[in-house]
Amino acid sequence: MSKVNGKSEAKNAGLDLDRELPAGDGDEATTEARGAESSVTESEIQKLKAERDSLLDRLARAQAEFENARRRASKEQQEFRDYAVADAIKSLLPVLDSLERALQVKSDEAELRSGVELIYKQLLAALAKLSVHPIVSKGEAFDPRYHEAIEMVETREAPDHQVVEELQRGYKFKDRLLRPAMVKVASNHGK
Repeated sequence: MSKVNGKSEAKNAGLDLDRELPAGDGDEATTEARGAESSVTESEIQKLKAERDSLLDRLARAQAEFENARRRASKEQQEFRDYAVADAIKSLLPVLDSLERALQVKSDEAELRSGVELIYKQLLAALAKLSVHPIVSKGEAFDPRYHEAIEMVETREAPDHQVVEELQRGYKFKDRLLRPAMVKVASNHGK
C-alpha cells in the first residue's frame, strides 16, 4: 500500500489526515499533568526558598553572636591583663618612693649604701610577692635551662662545669624562666 493509497483509504473511512489539530486538542491530559507538575514544583520551590532564607538568617545571627562573643572575650582578656599589670605596679610603687627619698637625703657613703640595700631588699620582697624569684647560680652546676654561659674559665679551684661567677642574675616567674643568668663556667679538664 502506497502513501497515496493509504490517504485515500483513510479519507474513505472518514478520517481527515491533512487537517491540523488545534493546540491542546489531543494533549489535554499532558497539559494538565504539566500544569500540576509546575504548580507542585512552584510550591516546592517556594518552600525551599523559605527554608533557605531561614537558614541564611540563622547563619547570619550565629555569625554575629560568635563575633560579639569573640569581641567580649578579647575585651575581658585585655581588662584582666591591665588589672594584673596595675596590681604588679602597685607593689613596686613603695620601692620607687624609697628611691626618691634616698635621692633627696644628703648623707655619707655608709648611710647611702645602707639605704640602697634596704631598697634592694624591698624590691626583692615585692618581686617575691609577685612570684618572681632570682636563680641561684654561683657555686651551682651549669644548667643550660637557667644559665647562659658567657665564658669558660680555666681553673682547678672549682669542679668542671660549675658556675664560678655570675655576671647578671637570672629570674623565674613561678616555674617559667623570665631571664637566664649570664655566667662564667669552670673548665678544668685542660690542666
